[in-house]
Amino acid sequence: MKKALFFLRHYNDIDHITPVIVKWVESGNSCDIVLLKKTKLTDDFRIQFLNTLNGVRIARLFEILPLHEFLRWQLQTILLNQRLRRSFFGTWMNALSSIYDINKRLRIWNTVSKRLLKRSFSDQTSGVIVFDWITRNSPISLEWVETIAAMAHTKGLGAVSLPHGDSPHASQLIRHGEWQLAPDDMYCAGRIFDKLVVPNTLCATRFQPFMNETSLAILGSPRYCDEWLLRLKTIIPSSPLKDSDNRLKIVFFLRKNDFTIFWEEVGEVIHMIASFPGTELIIKPHTRGGWRQSLTRDRSLLNHQNVHVAEDNTHSTHLMNWGDVMIDLATSVVFEAVKAGKPVLAADYLHAGKSTIATYMPETELRCRDDVYNKIDTFLKKGCNSFYVEAHRQRFIKEIIDGPDTDTLSRYVALLEEVIAARSESRPRQENR
Repeated sequence: MKKALFFLRHYNDIDHITPVIVKWVESGNSCDIVLLKKTKLTDDFRIQFLNTLNGVRIARLFEILPLHEFLRWQLQTILLNQRLRRSFFGTWMNALSSIYDINKRLRIWNTVSKRLLKRSFSDQTSGVIVFDWITRNSPISLEWVETIAAMAHTKGLGAVSLPHGDSPHASQLIRHGEWQLAPDDMYCAGRIFDKLVVPNTLCATRFQPFMNETSLAILGSPRYCDEWLLRLKTIIPSSPLKDSDNRLKIVFFLRKNDFTIFWEEVGEVIHMIASFPGTELIIKPHTRGGWRQSLTRDRSLLNHQNVHVAEDNTHSTHLMNWGDVMIDLATSVVFEAVKAGKPVLAADYLHAGKSTIATYMPETELRCRDDVYNKIDTFLKKGCNSFYVEAHRQRFIKEIIDGPDTDTLSRYVALLEEVIAARSESRPRQENR
């Protein structure tokens, strides 16, 4: 039996890494899962499902660490948070950071790392620690991840970075303040891992300038592979949404404010769709940062009887099953709808990027308000069948989701086992030096 220690930060990690964890333990291995951030993650149905599996142990970080250690770890994590350092509190945080200098930070990073590794691997001769993609903008300190990865290596353990996304953009300059077409060193942290895994070649282009070819693995999408989508149907809670067969049901998936989005026109589109008799629209804010979007609090939009904002207990899969049509601001969440053959309208004119969906399937792209009108009018008059050019859809599924074949999760398990084996073989040589 092989052992893995998985670190999960937020819902994106749960979305993309839970399928790998399930396959890992069902292949005869065991794991610990440490939840690093929100305590309410334990209420997520996928975490609750993992808790029922043999070989899985789940704990929140503050449950593992002594209180003073957790508070120091949390404080240092907050002080290094790049988003907060650029905010109103930046001057104050920079001053505190000068007090908690690198030497003081390393002491707590080392203490916490040692405790976590001892807890998971005290009786193990081999194993692997697993994070998602870590960047300089991550809410978890890159310094700490570097520390625990280095410590794991000295103990003969592997370190792997798994995906928390599927590259919904085919373009690079998509966020506020991104003005230069050049390799973005935000992704250089991949070098600290034995292997960094991506679902597709589009994702790989982010990391390739900073990593050697042998450290980068392209394995397909865990979240949208057939095996996991079938399993998801058996564990997801009952949908809170009521069906309305006599209406055209539309779901509008939003993005975080980090991305350059033309919110005024987003509001115009929602007003226009609401004006069609026979439509019903649900707006789905992003699970992280959606509360900062003023659009979801715009009373002029919500005064429409046929416009609603999705509740927190409404999972994206519930919305996919409920909706007839999805409108997308370049999120990977709608890849599930593409797999199911449901129409996705790639609203590329509403943001600064070029979506992967529109790149592979031009029939999905909205270039102007007229396109929105014509698509909705056509769906109301003719229905939603025969929307895709099937050859385009199949190419998208093959190159963006499935990879070499549909046995995606087995590839992930094999990679983790290979990293453990490679580190185990190298350990005696390390100890002899």
